Amino acid sequence: MRRSTLEIVMGLVVLAGAAGFTALVYQLADLKTANGYEIGADFGTTGGLAVGDDVRLSGIKVGRIVSQSLDPVTYTARINMQIDNSVKLPEDSSARITAASLLGGNFLEILPGSSDDLLQAGAVIYDTRDPVSLSDLLGKFVFQNNDAGTR
Repeated sequence: MRRSTLEIVMGLVVLAGAAGFTALVYQLADLKTANGYEIGADFGTTGGLAVGDDVRLSGIKVGRIVSQSLDPVTYTARINMQIDNSVKLPEDSSARITAASLLGGNFLEILPGSSDDLLQAGAVIYDTRDPVSLSDLLGKFVFQNNDAGTR
């Protein structure tokens, strides 16, 4: 009887530790849903963005990517994002996909405009800049130098 009580106590300690670890991971991952309004942006390519990636303004997280879709007529990628209600974006804002680091990972950066009119829920940002592909740039550099060496 004494041994089974010890096993039960140890099992409860392990479960409490697992619950604490899960809570810590959830808190660090910032998965909580925030109130906000949804806007979209049209891009030629998503550049590796995924649902849940950050939307930043001046380096500060102000939202997250909530969905991606393909426009069947124009074949552009529509990225929908949820922006915190405390952040009001000018109507002439632009967006670009930026690399978080050289090791990978991207985020969507909002570049605010100067208009007095604000973006409303459901609005779309058309002034966007597609991401620069590092592998494409490297390929152009290598093949350009290779062609110059054969002449």
